[in-house]
Amino acid sequence: MNLDVKAHNHATLLANASYDTRGDELKTLPKLLLLTPLPPPPLPSVDHLANLITTHPTSLSLLPLLHRILPPPLLSSSPSLLDSLLSRLHSAHSPTSHALSLFRYALSLPSFSPPPSSLSTTILILSRARLFPPAYQLLDEISQTRPSLLSHRALSILLSFVAKFRSFDETLDAFARAERAWAHAGLAFGVDEFNALLRAFCARGRVGQARAIFRRFHSRFPSNSRILNTLLLGFKESGNLDAFDLFYHEMVTRGFEPDAVTYCIRIDAYCKKGRFSDALELFEEMSRRKNCSPTVETMTTLIFGAGIVKNPSRARRLFDEIHERGLGPDKGAYNALMGAYVRAKDLGSGMALLDEMEEKGIGVDDVSYNTLFCGLKRIGHLEEFWKLYKRMIDQGFMPRTRTVMLLMKTFCENKRPDLGLELWDYLIGKGCCPHRHALDLLVTSLCCRGGLAEAYRCFQQMIDRGRVPSERAFHVLEGFLEQMQEMEKVEELGQMWKTLQPLEDPSPS
Repeated sequence: MNLDVKAHNHATLLANASYDTRGDELKTLPKLLLLTPLPPPPLPSVDHLANLITTHPTSLSLLPLLHRILPPPLLSSSPSLLDSLLSRLHSAHSPTSHALSLFRYALSLPSFSPPPSSLSTTILILSRARLFPPAYQLLDEISQTRPSLLSHRALSILLSFVAKFRSFDETLDAFARAERAWAHAGLAFGVDEFNALLRAFCARGRVGQARAIFRRFHSRFPSNSRILNTLLLGFKESGNLDAFDLFYHEMVTRGFEPDAVTYCIRIDAYCKKGRFSDALELFEEMSRRKNCSPTVETMTTLIFGAGIVKNPSRARRLFDEIHERGLGPDKGAYNALMGAYVRAKDLGSGMALLDEMEEKGIGVDDVSYNTLFCGLKRIGHLEEFWKLYKRMIDQGFMPRTRTVMLLMKTFCENKRPDLGLELWDYLIGKGCCPHRHALDLLVTSLCCRGGLAEAYRCFQQMIDRGRVPSERAFHVLEGFLEQMQEMEKVEELGQMWKTLQPLEDPSPS
């Protein structure tokens, strides 16, 4: 029997039972209802959950709310929900205490096993706020209770931020503390972890400190191609191409065999210096070597280099060559080609690539949108800029801080605070409180164009989410309220400002 017919007959039987006045037949109704499967309750959206968490007062415990909105069965039925929610809190610049409470709540549930990525995201949130002692404490606790969550990625994130914000010795102390945690958990702590320490310095071009670490620990952690490639990366990031070449030839002299990663680092170094022809020579050399075939990353680097020298036709040929080599272009390759078109002011081709990414299911990211927004702003195509913004919002995309700042600055500079307010409300609806510099721009623009009430509302929304606005936004708002003789609002604003606690305000990432 057809499923639609079955459903129709079932519904008819229920209807007849409901209106039948005979007691015997009416008794069949509960049995029929029991046979009708109830649909599972819909999963709450990340937007909704993030809103509930970010608007929760920081002075109150978050646990009662978490017990209500995230019961153990819900987390168990959707393992990725925890990491998605932590990632949203990270992008929303929510109070760090909320993210830490959420992760600790998940750890406390015996029936739920958090994914390792959730620890990495929590460490990222703590480290960005420079709250390193809680991060160390969390690693120590995890090593005793959930050792399977410890990962190379979590360590890399922690060491990267410690090296960025703290001294050389403090970074070594963090490495030693992590080693003790790994040992307590019964996990190996070897070359990969040592490479994370080297990379923390090399990624910022601090080659001298990286080499000092290498000399200190090389007897404990034998060198391999990853270690030497990381050191080569440090020379590349330092921007000194002569020192970079010298170190590479020193490596080869000592018997080092370059691999695909080595070539990719060298090609990138030449591309960023505008020496695209030298990069192509390296690419040809790489193609001739055995067991050293170019990867998608290699091709993407060359496409990026072609964009730097404003040769979009060559960038396109390199992009097409990815298919010819039996590889599949990813977001990075598309974004590199898009950047090449934008540098050449060919925005039409760039927009066509955006369409192609969506049609093929590759998906766009913040780099895609940011690249096109920058290009449209640079050539003054504001109408197309507004259209792209509307397209992004209609798709529910969540922009990162740099794109939010670009959008807000463009809106406010071009007398469109209405779009700035729309963006603000959109982000608030997603559970994301924009960075306070975005509030500075929006408050000033709204106040100058008769939107004093809306500016006041945005200012209050930031405070309600546990964030501290800048003094600039406060003084601008205060000045306009006084000018409009809104003395009651002036007093309310002053009271809000006095009662603000010195909460952390993480740097944008």
